[in-house]
Amino acid sequence: MHPLENVIWTALTTRQAPFAESLGNATRFQREVTLLSGFDEPSPEGYHSLATLTGPNGTTAVFLKSSYEPQPGWTWIAGAPLLQMVCEKFAANTNGSTHEIVALGAQDSPEMLELTTLTKPGPFGPRTHELGTYLGMRHDGKLIAMAGERMKVPGHTEVSAVCTHPDHTGKGYAAVLMREVMRQIAERGETPFLHVRQDNTRAIALYERLGFSKRKLLHFAVLRRSE
Repeated sequence: MHPLENVIWTALTTRQAPFAESLGNATRFQREVTLLSGFDEPSPEGYHSLATLTGPNGTTAVFLKSSYEPQPGWTWIAGAPLLQMVCEKFAANTNGSTHEIVALGAQDSPEMLELTTLTKPGPFGPRTHELGTYLGMRHDGKLIAMAGERMKVPGHTEVSAVCTHPDHTGKGYAAVLMREVMRQIAERGETPFLHVRQDNTRAIALYERLGFSKRKLLHFAVLRRSE
């Protein structure tokens, strides 16, 4: 099976196993890392294992091959069709950039949470930065743009948390940050990939200019365990 086919399950059972909490047919990232969870397959057994792992009234997020269908013990909170895109041949930008890029870490987590809460690029927690490299840009000392690495599976690393403060959009910050994250991934001999809402046409156009192509359509679902 291709490593991107069941990407959350694969990440948590291979390269990112140290971040996993697993039970039966399901596994999830530790809560402070991200809400993402996976199962070997979306079967009744998979959802049962995920329910036990999530706990009463707990919330989680999964990637599915088709639209979410109601499951006993679960309440659908939100979701959307999700494109998985892959950059098979990364081409470095030879023009260079005048933008100052800074490395982000634990000390920047509160600002990273503030920016992702405002811009909503996807689930982001106080420890998401531990999953890989995160880079940002500052203006007058304030974090205004960022991008980084989230899921890692054999041979592939996900570009994620791409976001820019609304007061600073349209200046090319996201592209600059993504190129640098992608460059570092490619230098490790890995292939960059990402996920984006199917209706986010502006972001998809940017990603295609950076060399990404559409691989498959998934469905993102945020679920809460019912009593």
